[in-house]
Amino acid sequence: VGLLGEEEIKRRFVSEAVTMASLRHPHIVSIWDFHDTPELTFFVMEYYCNNLGLIIGETYRVESPSRMLSVDKAIDYIRQILIGLSRLHQAGIIHRDVKPYNIMVTDRDTVKIDDFGLSKLRGEAFRGPDNLMVGSPYYAAPEQEEDPNQVDCRADLYPVGMMLYRMLAGELPIDEFKSLAESNADLDAAWDGFVLKAIAEERESRFATAKEMLEALNDLQVTWEAKKEKVCEMPPAGVSKSTRKDFSKEPLRSKSLKVGPRQAREVFGADALWRPVHYAVNDFQENSHGTVTDKATRLLWEQEGSDYPMTWHEAHGYIEQLNRGRFAGSANWRLPTADELMSLLTPAPRAADLCIEPIFDQSKRWLWSSDRRSFVAAWYVSIDMGFISWQDFTCYYYVRAVSAQT
Repeated sequence: VGLLGEEEIKRRFVSEAVTMASLRHPHIVSIWDFHDTPELTFFVMEYYCNNLGLIIGETYRVESPSRMLSVDKAIDYIRQILIGLSRLHQAGIIHRDVKPYNIMVTDRDTVKIDDFGLSKLRGEAFRGPDNLMVGSPYYAAPEQEEDPNQVDCRADLYPVGMMLYRMLAGELPIDEFKSLAESNADLDAAWDGFVLKAIAEERESRFATAKEMLEALNDLQVTWEAKKEKVCEMPPAGVSKSTRKDFSKEPLRSKSLKVGPRQAREVFGADALWRPVHYAVNDFQENSHGTVTDKATRLLWEQEGSDYPMTWHEAHGYIEQLNRGRFAGSANWRLPTADELMSLLTPAPRAADLCIEPIFDQSKRWLWSSDRRSFVAAWYVSIDMGFISWQDFTCYYYVRAVSAQT
């Protein structure tokens, strides 16, 4: 308020609502209602618990390492972001604050661009102190820092390149640009060229439009898919056991508990990015009645899981239904603990890992645990990203029931 004044803040708030409400697109967050009175001004928008920042584990110390995404996942997210930006730019809107925490991720893993508080309509001038930065450090394009009024759509493509690099390398190219092959041997120089063009210092050297950048991404994907096919034709390589732990003689915790973030990493055996310090040695056996037995941990798992994502309280109701119906002949199903769910996690996949047909339904990416973080939040596990985190009971995640092997 001190920097901009109450009147300017309200003008921006209303402008954001009008901007978002004018666009109907699957990759842009929707406005459902708007209300303006002398006493109160608000708008109602769709909300999702997850965003790209949470998924990659980006913190307020943006320079710190983050979780890497698989190449397929990174391509999928960047494609959706570019499609959404293309719609914005077609409407003459420059977002000016594209970053992981402004990219919502829905229960169905769809990306939606959010937070238009710093957006700029074509021909509109920035109102604020000359020394007020528009955008976020490391993600704002160089020309945006110098003169936010003179940016065009290429200023939104710069942070997309930065996000792609972060997804694939687990860090930002701040001090120097390291080849992506150093982080993922499956990537070649073409990936470096794509990112370097997107984050070029001079905007004239970047992709001209989101559509052009999307076409270049599609070319990269074609090459990537061909590489995966070749890798899958090769003999399988040995699997490293250096980070794996045998839980056959040390049963996983089955009793639910309430644990806060300060103690959780130690309790769950997680590293700084909330991934398992030791991955479990699994010995899966697919059964005929919709279950999977892990002989190593002596646990019986529901193979598919719930058909739809649900709240934490609904998850308990789902378990009750399984027991009432004696799913797979058992009435001993329960919501798994975080420890048990983490036994299903594997290190970040490389091209060779994608040749193996998964035994569980991979569309169920986020799974509720029975462990609570507080009286209003619980812990969940991201199966595809391989980490544990927490969210409010009201968030929507899937359920995969577990039972002790009999």
